[in-house]
Amino acid sequence: MENNKSNFSRRKFIGTSATFAAGAAITGPSLFAAPSIIKSHDKPNSIINGVQIGVITYSFRSMPDQSAEATLKYILDCDINAIELMGDPAESYAGKPENPVDRRAYFTLMRSKRKGEVLNDEQQKEFAEMQEKMTAYKKEVAQWRSTVSMDKFMELRKMYNDAGVTIYAFKPRAFGMDNTDAEIDWGMRTAKTLGASHVTLEHPGDDAHTQKLGDMAKKHDIFVAYHGHEQQTPTFWDTALKQSKYNTLNLDLGHYVAAGNTDPLEIIKSKHARIMSMHTKDRQTPENGKGNVPWGTGDTPISKALQLMRDNNYKFPATIELEYEIPDGSNAIEEVKKCLRYCEKSLT
Repeated sequence: MENNKSNFSRRKFIGTSATFAAGAAITGPSLFAAPSIIKSHDKPNSIINGVQIGVITYSFRSMPDQSAEATLKYILDCDINAIELMGDPAESYAGKPENPVDRRAYFTLMRSKRKGEVLNDEQQKEFAEMQEKMTAYKKEVAQWRSTVSMDKFMELRKMYNDAGVTIYAFKPRAFGMDNTDAEIDWGMRTAKTLGASHVTLEHPGDDAHTQKLGDMAKKHDIFVAYHGHEQQTPTFWDTALKQSKYNTLNLDLGHYVAAGNTDPLEIIKSKHARIMSMHTKDRQTPENGKGNVPWGTGDTPISKALQLMRDNNYKFPATIELEYEIPDGSNAIEEVKKCLRYCEKSLT
């Protein structure tokens, strides 16, 4: 992500917004008292009839400024009060070394290789050079994480809380099998500092690693929520859940539907006690092409899922994840607003 400096003033938030209690959890009664969505000039509130609607900051990846300050402005412009925070805005704010690799180009080539596409000679050379730089950069970041103070993360939390935004989950690239134990420890400590109840990561597909993460999470008293894509099944998380009470789900309802699971509401009913947050998007079934489409045009039962959460008083947040193609003339903020309006219509 780019590390542009935003012209957005943190003082504006601090001066005009009421301060959230530093230790407030998203499941606290004060956050679920609103009978329906509340519009406020000073403080956002995206709790709709008891259901916390949040957003993952990945949804704003197409916006030109990826700084923590600009990201906060995007969130407020959407009138959302709780988030899953990606690692880059927070780490950049705290002074993480800048990545020398164009990550969009790098991941585009990586996806092509994973799909089995043949890269030409120039692309292969470019990808090899990028990999070498990325390896060196990861070591530099690991060293930075081993010494960085928590002060800037505490400052970021205050900036967001003062603006009325709670961070319920943190997703840095720190929990993989290629990360050191020290980085994993750093990621969990940082999440606690930011006020998150859980960290999120892609399920590693390795039982030994989920055991290790569960054990380390116990030490920090924070939950680890595993995300999945089209490998999700009703039993996908079972081993990790048995290993530790700190291993939990970051269910992705859209990917679950695209994987061909025929009863997406059942996974919510059966696993609700172990779901920490749910990524919400609209995808099609395999029979209809698996497309990632504007909400209400696909096969994912978003409205029914939200109503299930409301009617059963499930307290985990539904996290808007914008992944469909942004229409011409629009932007990520406008599309996230549309998703929030869809949630409001579904719940009121």
